[in-house]
Amino acid sequence: MELSAHAGPGVEKAAEQAVESACHLADLAGPDAWSTAATEDVLDAIDTLTDTLSTVGEDLAQALAAVATATAQARRRLGITVDDQAPGRDSAASVPVAGGPGRRPPRRRGLGPGFRGIRKDR
Repeated sequence: MELSAHAGPGVEKAAEQAVESACHLADLAGPDAWSTAATEDVLDAIDTLTDTLSTVGEDLAQALAAVATATAQARRRLGITVDDQAPGRDSAASVPVAGGPGRRPPRRRGLGPGFRGIRKDR
């Protein structure tokens, strides 16, 4: 599998912002700095990024399936309920595949690569 030399509009900038935000959070957060809401937000971000990157191809989706399993296990260990979890996906051993059964959409999504804002005629 080969990636394109050029990313889609805004993808590289958004990816750079995501890594900068992650580094900033890592600098701020110590072992005692986490709340349930903050932890849930980070796990949601990991799941969203993993789901998005999994659309590149089937091989990558299978490789990243372990990440979804790990975040689900982290939620269980921390007692964080997953209200939008797909039925029949109670086992951490299940391996989601891009577009396959048991794959749940991320809770948050961007507005898409073509979004240019709301236009108003003057």
